[in-house]
Order: sequence, then structure tokens, then C-alpha cells
Amino acid sequence: MEITEPRPSRGRTLLALILVFAAALAAITAGAQEQKKPIDPRKDYALIYGTVWDASNRPAYGVTVKIRRANEKKARWDLTSDHAGEFAQRVPIGKQDYVVWAEIKKGKEKEKPQTVAHVENDERVDVSLHLTK
Repeated sequence: MEITEPRPSRGRTLLALILVFAAALAAITAGAQEQKKPIDPRKDYALIYGTVWDASNRPAYGVTVKIRRANEKKARWDLTSDHAGEFAQRVPIGKQDYVVWAEIKKGKEKEKPQTVAHVENDERVDVSLHLTK
């Protein structure tokens, strides 16, 4: 004599499939709603992080660093490098190029090494500025 397990009824199988389908649909809908959230400029930002190096390849302290958008002429942000030669500036997210430069005066001469930081989204972009004098 063979013992067989009772088969689930078709009603139960159909109910289980409907529940699985409903759960999958709810998960997809929730994911789509999360992507549609508006970006809050007070919370979301990109970061331009950099280091200023002197002619001996040591971190340069107290160097004035300026940042502007590539399509603008005047600096939007003025920073000063810290004891490790580092600086950081929050900028708005979105596709944008920023010109980053250091201004240092040695007597009558001015040195202005510069670089470009390309920001795509809410990310950190690392740059280096190397002084030659």
C-alpha cells in the first residue's frame, strides 16, 4: 500500500500565485516611486576634494584655492588649504565642469596652477594642484 500526500486544491494554488504576483507588483511599484523623488539641493551635493602640493611635493598649507564653473569668469568659492594641504567644497549635483586653481604670490610674480573637475552627479571628485615655485 502506497501512502500519498494530499494534493493542494486548485483554489489554494491559484491563491498562492495571485499573492506572489501581487507582492512582486508592489515591490516594482515601490521601486519606481523611490526613483521619482525630487532632489533636495540642501541634502544632495557633489564634493570637490583636493590637495595642494609645493615644488618639493609636500602638502602646501595656507594656499588660496578658488573654484568657478567652467562657463563663468569669476570664482564662486574661495578656500584655504589646511595643514595637510587639503581643501573640500560642496557643489550642486548635476553635470558640470569646475575650474579649480591656486593663487600664490611670490614677490612680483603670481603663480596660478589650475585643473578641471568634472562632476556628473552626487559624487566626490579628487584633484591635485602642483606649485612649481
